Amino acid sequence: MLDQPPLTNLQTRDIEAVLHPYTPLHKLKTNGPLVIERGEGVFVYDTQGRDYIEGMSGLWCAGLGFGDEEMVEAATRQLRTLPYYHLFGAKGMEPAIELAEKLKEIAPVPISKVFFTSSGSEANDTQVKLAWYMNNAMGRPNKKKIISRQKAYHGVTIMAASLTGLPYNHIGWDLPVDRVVHTDCPHFYRFGEAGETEVEFVARLVKSLRDLIEREGPGTIAAMIAEPIMGAGGVIVPPATYFAEIQKVLDEHDIMMISDEVINGFGRTGNWWGAQTMGMTPKTISAAKQLTAAYAPLGAVLVPQDVYDAYVSHSEKIGTFGHGFTYGGHPLGCALGVKAIEIYQRRDILGHVRNMTPTFEARLKKIADHPLVGEVRSAGLVGGVEMVADKATKRSFDPKKGVGAQIAKFCENRRVILRAIGDTIAFCPPMVITEAELNELFDRFELALADAEAWVSREGLR
Repeated sequence: MLDQPPLTNLQTRDIEAVLHPYTPLHKLKTNGPLVIERGEGVFVYDTQGRDYIEGMSGLWCAGLGFGDEEMVEAATRQLRTLPYYHLFGAKGMEPAIELAEKLKEIAPVPISKVFFTSSGSEANDTQVKLAWYMNNAMGRPNKKKIISRQKAYHGVTIMAASLTGLPYNHIGWDLPVDRVVHTDCPHFYRFGEAGETEVEFVARLVKSLRDLIEREGPGTIAAMIAEPIMGAGGVIVPPATYFAEIQKVLDEHDIMMISDEVINGFGRTGNWWGAQTMGMTPKTISAAKQLTAAYAPLGAVLVPQDVYDAYVSHSEKIGTFGHGFTYGGHPLGCALGVKAIEIYQRRDILGHVRNMTPTFEARLKKIADHPLVGEVRSAGLVGGVEMVADKATKRSFDPKKGVGAQIAKFCENRRVILRAIGDTIAFCPPMVITEAELNELFDRFELALADAEAWVSREGLR
């Protein structure tokens, strides 16, 4: 391992005061946090003045990079006009109205109404509540189960974490809760059987889903939720025919598809929505992250007219629609969402992502030849590099060795911030990244990869 320099005063203060999410807390006191002071473009700077290429857009969200003056001006203008209000009790605000209109305009399927939340986790949690509410309104009180997938990531609230199909979100947390069932992960490289084609792999997953539905009872299942491209499960891009075949099974059993676009949405994959890239036909949509380019927290649930009609019906029966969040539709977040979408359109960010994609793919393809790399996978400007102990057999490293986490640390030392998801290194740079900056990102990563190879060989980790 690398020598650890003495902790700074800020690092010590952080350790004494902050509970860090998704962090090995038992190591924090020794290693300390990386304290970031400022950001500009695709770079962030630590308190020692060192620059880092933010290769993950923070947490998949800073699509316009850092310090965009138009976003700062929009935030300042809104804070001076109306720093806070809410949507409870039939109150309205122009930023929320305008953003809802824009989301309806760019949605991949017909949308009638937009419900605002504070985050993607809240949006997916809300999706489940709304599915239950809708089915109660339609006289189907038993149609409540939600199908998710192994290795999916849908958030960390109790229900969203239950939808998530990752062990570290369940172990020790008494999750998942009832009414959530998981089907297979569509990762052909890792789960395809010997001699199996991608088409045969998809057929097997479709049969598995059909068997699950029949076993649980189609009358008990409300929806299936899926990320078009799975993010925090390892940047898993499903086979091209996967969603079209899955959709047929769902349609047969009156099970609606929920598209979790929290990472995929707003240009990341080269289209407005990952659903468009991957051939999904969702009924409802969850959005967050690049919705505001991460300049303020905001999430959203997009629903069609027939689903909204069921809410109205049940509201009439009960007396109100009893769901909402204090900061859902916060005017600052909505104003920044409006400005972000305007910028995406005016600067043709989708076109820029498409223009940068060949360079992104070419640099990933070059990395694929490295002895540590089992598979590279990507769509648009999101990608993953899966590390293996043996390329020929796809044998993974012993998880206890923490190879992925150490490679992320080597990256940090080479001044590029990427994220280890197990032994997959995730890439999700700001969508405004230039070709020169993209090449610099990969140049720094290749140096980190050389550091990793030397460490793995020295420590005998294979």
